[in-house]
Amino acid sequence: MISSTHPPVLVVGAGPAGLVAALTLLQNGIPVRIIDKDPNPRMGQRGPGIWTTKSRSLEVFNFLNVPDVNDLGKTLPPIRSYKLGSLEHLEDTSMMPYMKPTPAIPFYIPKLMGQQLLDVVLRRHLDKFSCTIESGTELRSFEQSDEGITAILVKNNTSETVHTKWMIGADGAKGVVRKQLGLTFLGETRDDTHIVIADIRLSGVGLDREHWHRFGSPATRMVSLRPTDEIDEDGWQCLIFGGDLDISKVAESEDLIFEAIASAIPTEITFTKLVWMSEFRANIRMVNKFSEGRVFVAGGIVHSPTGAQGLNSSVQDAFNLGWKIALVEKGLAHKSLLETYNEERLPVISEMLELTTSLLNETMATGNLTAGRSPKIFMLGINCRFSSIVLDEFTPPVEGKPVNAYGVLDEGCLEAGDRAPDAPELLHIQLEKSDVTTLFNIYRPWYHTVVVFAPSFTDASPILAALEYDKNVVRSAVVVPSTAPAAHVASPADVVLLDQEGHAYAAYLVEANQIKVFVIRPDGVIGAIVHGAEGAKRYFSKIFVDM
Repeated sequence: MISSTHPPVLVVGAGPAGLVAALTLLQNGIPVRIIDKDPNPRMGQRGPGIWTTKSRSLEVFNFLNVPDVNDLGKTLPPIRSYKLGSLEHLEDTSMMPYMKPTPAIPFYIPKLMGQQLLDVVLRRHLDKFSCTIESGTELRSFEQSDEGITAILVKNNTSETVHTKWMIGADGAKGVVRKQLGLTFLGETRDDTHIVIADIRLSGVGLDREHWHRFGSPATRMVSLRPTDEIDEDGWQCLIFGGDLDISKVAESEDLIFEAIASAIPTEITFTKLVWMSEFRANIRMVNKFSEGRVFVAGGIVHSPTGAQGLNSSVQDAFNLGWKIALVEKGLAHKSLLETYNEERLPVISEMLELTTSLLNETMATGNLTAGRSPKIFMLGINCRFSSIVLDEFTPPVEGKPVNAYGVLDEGCLEAGDRAPDAPELLHIQLEKSDVTTLFNIYRPWYHTVVVFAPSFTDASPILAALEYDKNVVRSAVVVPSTAPAAHVASPADVVLLDQEGHAYAAYLVEANQIKVFVIRPDGVIGAIVHGAEGAKRYFSKIFVDM
């Protein structure tokens, strides 16, 4: 048996959640070992809704400097509905409400990307850090103490004892990490949602590739075909809902899947290949907590196929956790910071399950795939206003106020714990800098950003002077209104920006003559909204050791 002690974080599972956790830690300078029990990369677009990358997740990938997801992702095609067994189309609908991108929300348009391609994209970015996924490596068991974790890994029938400090279980609902931690997994299995999901190559007379074709209704029997070039130029993702079909039997063979499709679509179809297939039944369950000691789970849920929230939520779990482990591992934050992972994410996931279950109920009752879709599904209203580490001097907490972690985005209200908005057309006015940037370009997952809104740079100087932190973990930006002089200034701030078009002041709800300080966390969440340096110090005292 081999024994090793390196590196400090072991990530179990190389799906999107595990890959995002690893990439976040690596960008924070924390070495990672990532394993996956499957010997080969996963095939398939995967679940019927998870491939829709939501606006908030696109922001996460932007912060991680992974623009490929937005660049390669496709917009949702309109759904063209037909009666079962007919090519007479009933209506064209949109899967989601159309939301035009704004200066504060540049990624308002969700993108479609299969999990197989998403995994490839994220692995490429891990390669930049010389981090390779150890495929075919299985976690068999682990023990933890106050000092660390001892895990038993197996590859090619060879056991290895690994000593590590932290473990992230991104190995799914049936994974070893959740089971050995003894986390409960309460919920329900829905017999009314039994689906065959397949990646398939075919061509059919009258089936254009500009629409998502839906024959029948999910309330009875349905076959849907969504064109996707990720499979091939004749590739489709196919969903087959039960009704009068025995879904388990259909899933037994390629021929039966082809037969189910052909029986629903009265046109000449040429089947080329079944690339991948899975049988899906809605399990609506979640863990009772997201961590125990030094071990964490990311994506500790299974959910209904409606709303496309599952993969997106797991990615956001991982992003919330990564920077916190990094600060603790560096000795910059107390271990208690890690308790806020469970505190902040558990309410979000609980409300997410309520939302997706409601959407499922409405879809099955009405037969309408777009039923009940609201702006909530863009995930931009997700917040942690209730977190013990956020601080808001402008909106003090109200005792007994109900938690609304999965709220609808209200751009007329901005509190600590909300996502930080973007703002474009910001002109650098420091010496030797004159380019234009956005706020999202200066937020990154390895440091906090103190953003000081002030009428002039002179007004911001005392605040900056009182906040002297290691620039590896805290950076500063001054934003002055469009009415301020555009003269270049020498400044201790990392950036000084002129809000030429007023986008930043509008998004952050700041008056031109007002001083207001925002602390943006490494995960793009507003950690604090305060009046000045003392408020910022109060926030940082909750995060850092001896600050």
